[in-house]
Amino acid sequence: MLFFILFEPSYGQKADSASKLKISGYVDAYYARYSDSVGQGNYQKFPAASPRSNSFGLNVAQITEQYTSAKIRSTATLHFGDLPNASWSPIYNYIQEANVGFSLSSKFWIDAGFFKTHIGTEALLPKDNIASSASIITFYEPWWQSGVKFSYTPSDKFQAAIFLENGYNEFVATNRKKAIGLLFTYALGDKGSIGYYNLIGDGTPDNIKTPHLRFLNNLVFNYQFCKKFKAVVGVDFISQQNSSLADSTKNAYVYSSILTLNYIFNPIWGIYCRAETFNDADGFLTGTIIDSKNKVTGYKLTGITLGIEYKPTENSYIRLEGRTLQMDAAQKIFRTSGAFTSQRGEVMINMGIWF
Repeated sequence: MLFFILFEPSYGQKADSASKLKISGYVDAYYARYSDSVGQGNYQKFPAASPRSNSFGLNVAQITEQYTSAKIRSTATLHFGDLPNASWSPIYNYIQEANVGFSLSSKFWIDAGFFKTHIGTEALLPKDNIASSASIITFYEPWWQSGVKFSYTPSDKFQAAIFLENGYNEFVATNRKKAIGLLFTYALGDKGSIGYYNLIGDGTPDNIKTPHLRFLNNLVFNYQFCKKFKAVVGVDFISQQNSSLADSTKNAYVYSSILTLNYIFNPIWGIYCRAETFNDADGFLTGTIIDSKNKVTGYKLTGITLGIEYKPTENSYIRLEGRTLQMDAAQKIFRTSGAFTSQRGEVMINMGIWF
């Protein structure tokens, strides 16, 4: 029935001769090793890409349908593997996105359904990022969303969109409140762009009267300085009502930054590095722990990632990547050789191809 609706004219309407149907796929396999001893086969803390230690695994295998025409469009992606199992919604876990859109004019569209998030310096999939691993702020940002998207593209340089969503990382609403998000991107010629993305919502259960309105702000700048060198900078600032550990009537805040540099020697070889900071002192994103100073706190950390990429073809890659995460010295959340520590080392090899 869906095939008939998309491709057959009805009620006297003519079929769109410019319509296109595209089927695409993506596979990413990995081997990873972590210094944190969580047990063979278990997911690591902050489980995103390559989340199992000392294990060959499949990050993702996915297939995507995209239909486009002058008046309607749709996207549907099914995905399977460690990445969706470790980090995706437990409801509709196999659906990455599924949405349909209608054009009111050449510049204005309305889309509805399930979407990948519009928030973030980094994208969901390793193929869409410089590095394979996800930064810590990326892990705690929303990854998926459901609702309605109103987008406006007045030119090739500027795009704006507003989202009405069920909530923060929710396919199915968990309360009666809704979240609102904004997207603004501006192209800096053909070398880069600057973007601002936000999300405002309250995930507090309906039976709790105290509000916890969360306001996420994400600013992203990426620029290709020359043919060989690219930089991506991302800054996040998140606030939440009535969430301070020192005074529960005051706001709590998260601060985070990412700097990723990529140098391409030639079309086959490249190297990259990433520096990240993350501070959720009140723990409204990460949850709280009791640190070694017997203080209740949220996570505070820095991280350094180094990697090398080999591209056998334009649509494939092999990456060798290492990362060190350093928590606040008193936050010994990792365990190595039987001892608790505030540092974790990671090494992963990823092989990916898309078509």
